[in-house]
Amino acid sequence: MPLYNLMEDAATAEICRAQLWQWLRFGAPLADGRRFTRDLFDELFDDELSALIKVPKIVRAARLFQDMVTAEEFEEFLTLPAYQLL
Repeated sequence: MPLYNLMEDAATAEICRAQLWQWLRFGAPLADGRRFTRDLFDELFDDELSALIKVPKIVRAARLFQDMVTAEEFEEFLTLPAYQLL
């Protein structure tokens, strides 16, 4: 169901989150030879979030995304817990 006409944004977030979760679980190799690890994810995530820290709603959404990417079990849909933040 579209929310505020942003269905495409939700779909993009779902795809990105699922890919990152899989990369993290399997230590995906990167083009520069490194493996995608929790430490690397946290470092990259914090770098990106630091540019957005002044927007509280974005920070909450980013933390939800981070929690779902690093969870042991794959949550079926990002949008279900995201609706709780609205």
